Amino acid sequence: MTIVFYCQHVLGLGHYMRSLAIVRALAPNRVVFVTGGPDVPADLPAHVVHERLPVLAMDEEFSSILAEDDLEAVKRDRAARLAEILERERPDVFVVELYPFGRRAFEFELLPVLTAIRGGAYGRPVVLSSLRDILVEKADPEKFQSRVIGRLNTLFDGLLVHSDPALFPLDETFPRIGELTVSVAYTGFVTEQPSPGARERLRRDLGLGPGDKLVVASAGGGKVGSELLFAAQQAYPFQWTGKPPRLEIFSGPFLDEHAFSRLRAGSCAHENVFVSRFAGNFLDMLAAADASLSLAGYNTTMNVLASGVKALVWPFAQNREQSMRAVRLSERGALGVLSSEDLEPVRLSGLVGGLLHNGRPASGGGVNLDGARESARLIVSNMWRNS
Repeated sequence: MTIVFYCQHVLGLGHYMRSLAIVRALAPNRVVFVTGGPDVPADLPAHVVHERLPVLAMDEEFSSILAEDDLEAVKRDRAARLAEILERERPDVFVVELYPFGRRAFEFELLPVLTAIRGGAYGRPVVLSSLRDILVEKADPEKFQSRVIGRLNTLFDGLLVHSDPALFPLDETFPRIGELTVSVAYTGFVTEQPSPGARERLRRDLGLGPGDKLVVASAGGGKVGSELLFAAQQAYPFQWTGKPPRLEIFSGPFLDEHAFSRLRAGSCAHENVFVSRFAGNFLDMLAAADASLSLAGYNTTMNVLASGVKALVWPFAQNREQSMRAVRLSERGALGVLSSEDLEPVRLSGLVGGLLHNGRPASGGGVNLDGARESARLIVSNMWRNS
């Protein structure tokens, strides 16, 4: 089969990395991965063709689109390229990440091709929406939900919800789900797994002995959350009385250069503190770690559960999404939640030291983490044409 998978990330890495996990799981089918956000240094497998649209992003308030060149010209170029891709590929399945629950600002390129598909312009691909677990709150929820229902019911064949309904049923943040006429399928949470033997191999490669400690601090894409990284640096060595732990800080590829330079300079005072922008083996690094500090985004949180590392998360405060996820998983004993007050260096030092000294083994919270494989199975199934 040929699948065209559209993903537009605008601020962090979450949407891209979740989509990439599904795209990888779709092997050996041919996947055309269409992206249009800032570049991400991630490897793609042989069955994937990467189509890069001209880059668009959004500001931290999600209030305006940002382009390096003339915005209207970039929009016209992107819309034409997306239509050309679908005309060339005439795919069996067209998957659109997040839309119509989000990315309304990108309707300039999505609505024309979705409408054309309904008119038979590119064959008759199955059209699926790919959605994470929690929707952010809207200023006018009734208007938002009515628009989503109209778009889904007329332009899509199905909805993939990348959640475990035992933890986050969609109707908790989208109460009018009963008005959808398309098929809705829960996939479980999407995350890849650490490679076999990752903990032992990576600790050996880092020169860590059985009693040595490794702490990983990360901030997703890096556009937000750097306060946590600076706090971790200032809290080091976390009230650990033995050999100083190794601290690996991953800033994310989108952290501004000035802040990244400050992080690098701050690490110079400690021989066991290392700062990088990105880890291609991030899941393996978490598996090797004794404690993790991070935001509470979808992908990092699910990586934490998949790796089994003891973790503290600091939810991004702009909307409810990360706080809801963090609190619900905390109630299940899967991780701990940090407040802004907890970033005070002495306080954070004690909290991380507590994990290193006597933290309980992490629990996955009993949630379904098989979402990548299940999403791939559903995407290539015949259930949508029969719905």
